Amino acid sequence: MFSGIISFGQDLHFSQFFNSPLTTNPANTGFIPDADYRIGVNYRNQWSNILSAPYKTMSVYGDAQLFRDKLENGWLGLGGVLLSDKAGSGGLRSDKFYGSIAYHQMLGLSSLLSAGFNLGYVSKRIDPSALKFPDQFNGKFFDATTATGVQFSNLSINYFDMQVGLNYAYFPKEDIYINAGYSIHHVNKPKESFFGDNTEAGKIPMRHIGFVNAILKVNPRVIINPNIYFTTQQRAMEISGGINANYNLSEFGETQLIAGLYYRYKDALIPTIGFETKKTAFTFSYDVTVSPLKTFNNYRGAAEFSIVKKGFYPGNSDRQTLCPKF
Repeated sequence: MFSGIISFGQDLHFSQFFNSPLTTNPANTGFIPDADYRIGVNYRNQWSNILSAPYKTMSVYGDAQLFRDKLENGWLGLGGVLLSDKAGSGGLRSDKFYGSIAYHQMLGLSSLLSAGFNLGYVSKRIDPSALKFPDQFNGKFFDATTATGVQFSNLSINYFDMQVGLNYAYFPKEDIYINAGYSIHHVNKPKESFFGDNTEAGKIPMRHIGFVNAILKVNPRVIINPNIYFTTQQRAMEISGGINANYNLSEFGETQLIAGLYYRYKDALIPTIGFETKKTAFTFSYDVTVSPLKTFNNYRGAAEFSIVKKGFYPGNSDRQTLCPKF
């Protein structure tokens, strides 16, 4: 921290990436195989046991299918997501809003191709009075009364951001559904700097995200959902994989128990548990740190909670779904 010259920051992320579809890929907008619309909330609290001001990330999103009965073998998806993040004790606050659109085209009777993009507005601000700088260290502690040579050009910054993505789904049988997607974030490489520099260091590098998942009905009471997620940005990389299982507790799937386990490579083991009732799912997960950081945080990483509500338009509840269902 004292000798570093260049630092690299990564985008906001959720361990429950499968419950944050619009931040994963804009082509997921309106990509809802078992409903017409959905609304979701995500909350993440990270490192609360080792930081006086833990990292907190929240999001609210919604998307819906449009013109499904008017476009031949296709439909539009419209949606939006609001993100808010507070990082550490320096008062670094990020607020983001993205509006997204996607087009979905059936390819025959058993596959679907989707393409989408979003455009967002980002606002970030920082509180220098809550920060400490190397030239304020007197050998024993940080002296906040000592003037620092660090000068900010701006205490708040705003910019536009854009993402693009593709999705493909294959559903040869009513009990098998396979989906893969790829997206590029920060396509326009927006400038993000509190120091007013015009160099490449002030630009956000493009981020690439890929995922593969499946929904498989293995018996009348169990549906499993394996997921693999990969993302890279500059020199940062994240790989996560695991499986969820839904157990039917009622006659037609109105009530389900959800359990799962994920692993983020060289970082955390992520057990997941949840409950779904009448198309509303509540899911809780916890990042159990398995990296060397476990020595300092005692294995306690991040708690995460999500609520996802799905539904059909009036008179449309009997529409055939594309993925397995109870």
